[in-house]
Amino acid sequence: IMETTGSATEGDPLNRGEDGAETRTVPSATELKKKGCKGVLGVSKLTHWRTAVFFFSLFLCLTIVFAFSFIIPCPVRPQYLVTWNRTFSEAATYDFLAIEDASKDKVMDVLFVLQNTKGSQNNTCEDAGLPSPCVFVLAVDGTDGETLWECPLAPEFHWAQCGLDEEKGQTWDYCLLSHSDQLTAVDKYTGDIKWQQPQPPGLNSTVPVLIVPDLDGDKVSDVALVASDNTQTQLAFLSGKTGVQIGSTVALDSTETANHLPYYTTEGSYYVLLQKDTGLYGLALWRIAAKAKAGMEVGLKKDKHWEKDASATSGLVPVYEYELRQVLRIRVMGRLPNLLLVTGNEVALVDGKRLLVESHTSSLCSPSFRKPSFGHFNKDDVLDVVVEEDIGNSTKRVIILDGRSGGVLWEVTLLASPNSPRPTSIHTTNSFSVFMFWGMMPSETNSSEPFASDRHSYLLLPLYSKVLLESTSVLDHIITFKATLLENGRHAAYILLTGPATEGVEGTVVLSKRKLKQDVPDSKVLRIGTGGTTDTNKDIKEAFNRLRFSDW
Repeated sequence: IMETTGSATEGDPLNRGEDGAETRTVPSATELKKKGCKGVLGVSKLTHWRTAVFFFSLFLCLTIVFAFSFIIPCPVRPQYLVTWNRTFSEAATYDFLAIEDASKDKVMDVLFVLQNTKGSQNNTCEDAGLPSPCVFVLAVDGTDGETLWECPLAPEFHWAQCGLDEEKGQTWDYCLLSHSDQLTAVDKYTGDIKWQQPQPPGLNSTVPVLIVPDLDGDKVSDVALVASDNTQTQLAFLSGKTGVQIGSTVALDSTETANHLPYYTTEGSYYVLLQKDTGLYGLALWRIAAKAKAGMEVGLKKDKHWEKDASATSGLVPVYEYELRQVLRIRVMGRLPNLLLVTGNEVALVDGKRLLVESHTSSLCSPSFRKPSFGHFNKDDVLDVVVEEDIGNSTKRVIILDGRSGGVLWEVTLLASPNSPRPTSIHTTNSFSVFMFWGMMPSETNSSEPFASDRHSYLLLPLYSKVLLESTSVLDHIITFKATLLENGRHAAYILLTGPATEGVEGTVVLSKRKLKQDVPDSKVLRIGTGGTTDTNKDIKEAFNRLRFSDW
């Protein structure tokens, strides 16, 4: 049966006639021609554009995926050796160890000093025109211990300092060394000598070296050297760019000072802290600069909180007028550093802005302390203080003091093994620290006077305050020791420099790196006190192995 143009088909639009019945109409050929250019072809063009956009988007996505997958290389994680050792025969070394990113790969490297006839890269003293043996400054890669660079210098070695005190963006990319009668600035990235100058006349300076704002207008931070003898304490400014002295040497005090320390106040003012027999005093950098060279103090800020107490004659600001043994800076709750003072049988924390004692403890038995260290025993965001106190009979007490109140948080008594480094700690992602200290448990030896071979290391995790992990991994004579994170937020390790018992004497020198968790499997679990955890030794070791570390 043939359909007419008036009959309805399934695909035709509906129309209603006069009687309301639905009818379907099919467009005529003339009507299709009239609508073809604007209607049918318009829809066809739109469909083509959509198809083109789809394939273009697909092509763009595939190009990006290809670029990121094959053309743009993914960052390569450093391949660490769990442990490495560097051995140097017939060499001497010194109590100096710096942790710096010398290779610019975001992994910390190790800088130290040797005295030898030749370096590890076949550089000799004779080739450098120096007497033999001479001093070598070395940088080794933190990942595998390979030498990055070495720099020969004239003997004798006095002191070195890298990573000078950087406050408010003041940077200095060199290590400063005092050796022979010279001062040498060595580029910590390349080992090249930036400058070398004779020691300022009559100034046998000591560390710490102070990094100060640009005083001579060459857009490079400058250096301040402090020296003290039996008659007076002096300071000299050196150009950070050339090493040439800026202005004259300034007498800071008419008496000898036991120690000095740089300090940066909340008002943005630089001070030199002087530890004297009568207490701790501060002297503003702007006062010193004005005496060294007229007009050089321009641009240096004054601190009204400190200067209101300054002496009208000497300019000294009394910070704490009491006999002191040690002075350290401690950072509290993210603020600028406060001052930790060890005096007699007391440890005191001084507010660096108001110069008032915030907390103190008098619970110590003996005035004999080692230099305190810091860590987080509890989770109050305030650094706690670790003190080693000599209590006689070759015995010491390791005490952790609350950084907020000064109260005793934890303590243990150990035999004071010879040649034991001071305590240290590394922060974790759980807001507390893992503490490491050295000595010997009294129950672990039959002798009341331990030998160097009896020296053990101990790990303390605050979550298990009644448990210590004991390790006997290091038996050599330790020259210096540092625990650190080799990479930002990861890879906790400790660096050991061992050698002859007398500094500067030739023998076998070993620089080694060990991962902090490396000793956990072979460590002995010691339960101290009563009321400790009921977890098994395996569970406790697993808790140490699960730790993740972070920066302060």
